[in-house]
Amino acid sequence: MKQYALPVRSIPLNDSYDVIVIGGGPAGCAAAAAAAREGAKTLLIEQTGSLGGMGTSALVPAWTPFSDKEKLVYRGIAEKVFVETKRGMPHVKPDAMDWVPIDAERLKRVYDDLVTDAGASVLFNTFFSAVETSEEGAVKAILVSNKSGLTAYSAKIYVDCTGDADLCAWAGAEFHKGGEKDPTLMPATHCFILSNVDEYAYRHSEGLYGGNPRSPIHAIVASGKYPAIPDVHCCNNTVGPGAVGFNAGHVYQLDATDPVNVSHGMMQGRKIAAAYRDALAEFAPAAFGSAFLVQTGSLMGVRETRRVVGDYVLTLEDYVARRSFEDEICRNSYFIDVHAKVKAALNDLKRFNEWEKTTIHYGKGESHGIPYRCLTPKGLKNVLVAGRCVSVEQIVQGSVRVMPCCLAMGEAAGLAAALASKGSGDVHAVDTQRLRSRLKEEGAYLPELPASVATPAGA
Repeated sequence: MKQYALPVRSIPLNDSYDVIVIGGGPAGCAAAAAAAREGAKTLLIEQTGSLGGMGTSALVPAWTPFSDKEKLVYRGIAEKVFVETKRGMPHVKPDAMDWVPIDAERLKRVYDDLVTDAGASVLFNTFFSAVETSEEGAVKAILVSNKSGLTAYSAKIYVDCTGDADLCAWAGAEFHKGGEKDPTLMPATHCFILSNVDEYAYRHSEGLYGGNPRSPIHAIVASGKYPAIPDVHCCNNTVGPGAVGFNAGHVYQLDATDPVNVSHGMMQGRKIAAAYRDALAEFAPAAFGSAFLVQTGSLMGVRETRRVVGDYVLTLEDYVARRSFEDEICRNSYFIDVHAKVKAALNDLKRFNEWEKTTIHYGKGESHGIPYRCLTPKGLKNVLVAGRCVSVEQIVQGSVRVMPCCLAMGEAAGLAAALASKGSGDVHAVDTQRLRSRLKEEGAYLPELPASVATPAGA
């Protein structure tokens, strides 16, 4: 690509904040709220016009499980968001913990209140555009663009909650994409909502989930009449009266760090959603004969891009061992959920079931710890990371990437950012015992550590 040299010029600088959080998804909202709660002057920068990311703008229709099949594991801010969202959904039982539907509009307001009530400021429709770093690995300033043009912001501590590790990557931190031998990323999904669904017929019909051998999705794909529908992946939930949200199908070979790639993917996703509406109207007419495609996500449902290399990389061995860590800042119980990367792998029931057998599930009451060191990028002094781009192996990212876990990691990152901003300004020097103590005081689930916590070599 040709190069263009920017002329030297001055732009406005705002250096009044202690903590700046980039990205207003679950991790970013929790981080901003936690930092502001600790007394740090905090700014949350979000590129869209609402908070919540995957659960709001991307229309992911349900939370992954909040429990370890016995009790809530994601507590603190995560539990507050979960409970408050359920409160406005009368068709959801108050004690429901797993695969609970999401009312995206309500969740937007829940996040608005969470962040602003804690005292953080929010800047919508603002793109993080560039970063300036020192030779010592400290971020000096970030550049953002919005209707005011270019503006620079400088803070003591930054929290990268972009999901794609944009701040860390542009600041020079090491990162990985894909696996060591296979760089292919998990496919994305463009979620959507069908309205005017016959609720009685929907509730009493065969489940649409791809693992159900009687699901109409198998006949739809086998018919070949709707080639836009790529496979039998078909998760769905009642998100409101006569409204069913779909996390269905895949957009393959999508890299969310490539704007051209994403642009094509969004157009493809809208075609997929329309094909689902027509196919379900034909193959499941009792429920969907009069259904209306009311909305597709304004964000693509992205599962994986960059993963930062932190002071510790959480491994599959850690996951399988249900390992605990002296500096763990949350627990995670979600299964290893790595979506098949090749279209043919999920195009019929047999292949779908073969894929499901590759997942790794925990038993009742089981979980593993996530150490603080997964949130501290190597080589960057005043930057933390939270969300699906934390420091883990690719296969483990298939578990920790989900929204409840992102909320828990975000709260820890925000609290740590506030502590660092009041101290040395070095996120690697945060007193993790103090951090854990404050998280517990705020309701986080951090059970007593085993007498002999096995910290892996190299930690």
